[in-house]
Amino acid sequence: HVSNMEQIKKSSRMEWLDALRGFTMIMVVANHVSGIGFDEPYKVSSALPLLVLFRMPLFFFICGFLAFKSNVDWNLKILGQSLLKKLRIQTIPTVVFFLIAAVFLGKHFDQTVLLWLGQPTKGGYWFTIVLLYMFIIYYLFCYLEAKINIKRKWIPITILFIVSLCLYETCYLPHYFSWGMGRKVPNEFMNTTCFARLFMYFPFFVYGNIVRRYWDKMQEVFDSKWFFPIVVILVFFAACDSLEWHYLRKTLAIVPLTVARFGLLTMVFLYFRYYQQHLTKHTLIGSGLQYIGRRTLDIYLIHFLFLPNLPSVGQFFKTFQNNFVLDVTLSVLMALLIIVFSVVASNILRISPIFRKYLFGRN
Repeated sequence: HVSNMEQIKKSSRMEWLDALRGFTMIMVVANHVSGIGFDEPYKVSSALPLLVLFRMPLFFFICGFLAFKSNVDWNLKILGQSLLKKLRIQTIPTVVFFLIAAVFLGKHFDQTVLLWLGQPTKGGYWFTIVLLYMFIIYYLFCYLEAKINIKRKWIPITILFIVSLCLYETCYLPHYFSWGMGRKVPNEFMNTTCFARLFMYFPFFVYGNIVRRYWDKMQEVFDSKWFFPIVVILVFFAACDSLEWHYLRKTLAIVPLTVARFGLLTMVFLYFRYYQQHLTKHTLIGSGLQYIGRRTLDIYLIHFLFLPNLPSVGQFFKTFQNNFVLDVTLSVLMALLIIVFSVVASNILRISPIFRKYLFGRN
């Protein structure tokens, strides 16, 4: 009986994590709909500034959470196999769809390719590149951690988290670091390689990994009486200062921004955990979100091809501001439609075992 209950809990936990990943994917596509499809200025939008605070940090948090495998005995063979698998899964699809997007979305193929390669966003395909960097660092870390075998297991991962936070901080210090946000003459190498974005998001990957490593203890913290109220209060003031008040300036401005990011992603994570019974495969919303969550790579790679070209919508929201509900609703509805088209395109390509393996990493 106990064994069955544990299996049910484990299955349920994975289900709501898939649903959470699906929700995050919807937020990512919705953001691209607003920013790229509607050409909606970030500072004008009543929805983008808040949603952007947590959408990508949450995505990397989930990746870090799922990356932890307690039963892996790290050795050179496992390390090599893991690295080669990630290289195949992340690199081949990214290159293929990057080139396809350049064909359909650019006026001149060769010029578009060169232009995108020189940009930190890589035509939108920076995410899979940065995620590959993170997995390479994490796998090497796991291998070294296994070899060192320190009795206090929390020390290595804590050091990695602190180092990642220090690197994260450099992204917001343009007076001291050439890759810092807002620098007039950006660091070409750091932006071209996407290393700056690696620094910007790696702490969230490590945070997710820590939560998974110490899941039982973290659940006790999450379920404590005062944890969630304190997080909500901190997020409110941190988000207000980061988005509106700007009382803390220059170097100190990173403090409320960081608190808001970590706090918001934690709130969303706890929301899905708390309502997991409504997010199973037996519920309409749960099954839909889980399906999207299991197809995030496909959707991310393909959705750029289906983004609308409606700058007039962005102009509308620039003229009529403070329409948070309308702004979010239009972006999300369009995102859901694009996701449907992306999944259909993916399913067509998946008919071929070769495409299924090399374009979407599925055997």
